Amino acid sequence: MLTRSFLTLALLASAASPAVAQDSMPDRAAVDNLAAAQDAPSPAVVVTARPQTTAARPYGPTDEELELLAFGARLSQSVFAQEFTMTVGLGAGLVPSYEGSNQYVFFPAPVIQGNYKGYAFAARGPGLFVDLVKDPLFPKVEYIAGPIIRARFDRVGRIRDTVVKQLGDRNIAVEVGASGGFKVNRIFDRFDSLTFQVDALHDIAGAHSGAIVTPSVSYNKLLGTKGVINLSVSGDLIDRDFADYYFTIDAAGSAASGLPAYRAGGGLKSLGASALLGFDLSGDALDGGWGVFVLGSYSRLQGDAADSPIVSIRGDANQYFGGAGLTYTF
Repeated sequence: MLTRSFLTLALLASAASPAVAQDSMPDRAAVDNLAAAQDAPSPAVVVTARPQTTAARPYGPTDEELELLAFGARLSQSVFAQEFTMTVGLGAGLVPSYEGSNQYVFFPAPVIQGNYKGYAFAARGPGLFVDLVKDPLFPKVEYIAGPIIRARFDRVGRIRDTVVKQLGDRNIAVEVGASGGFKVNRIFDRFDSLTFQVDALHDIAGAHSGAIVTPSVSYNKLLGTKGVINLSVSGDLIDRDFADYYFTIDAAGSAASGLPAYRAGGGLKSLGASALLGFDLSGDALDGGWGVFVLGSYSRLQGDAADSPIVSIRGDANQYFGGAGLTYTF
């Protein structure tokens, strides 16, 4: 999953931490004198403990507050202060020729992400997600909820394996659904966040006619105003319709390909992890302009998906993806 644009710079900054007050404590020597006076036969002598004073905080903002004020001033003049901000880009990468294949093909990696009056949107594979929740400025916790639409091109016209190709092409699936979750900002410093999110999609085009649910956890860290790093882990849960469409081999398919007949069921389809690095070419993302990104991911098919002959005999349960490209922010 790709990260949001450098708009995260505004969303992850925070106010300075409040100072911690310390209680005044009595002087230890004064306490000892008071105890000795109480034990003596002579008339009691009252010894007054000297309170420990704390230095008053100098008037005006702290250095950290001044830094945040300066950052806010720069941000108000940046490309991200506009009502509409967008990052577009294009890259290319190597992907398996079908899910479960051990042969790889080049595939375009488009980038579309932005913000319109506080509503964020971003590409999700060959599709789009829109976050309909407008969060306040500099929140500790942001909430995520909105619709997703995407197309699935698995086993559509680019199968390299001649045996699996005998099973025939699949139709393009059009999956619609929703995504929800929350993001916690300022985990270790002012410029990082941890996001918990779940996507739920269902095919409406009559291809697999099934459902897929993808929970994910991602960590996002800004590298000052120069770049961003994002690390994520996720899993895919599928129903029987999805599994049957992509991983089952019926009698006719077995006769055509020579692979054994197989019936796949739903459940956990895969587990994976990904990493993304993005850098602004000018060294300052606040002015927009050109940037570069590099991404890679690894996933491993599980359960019935991994046991399907198109994977266990003709392919590989280990799946890799790598790509790079250029972006432009305006």
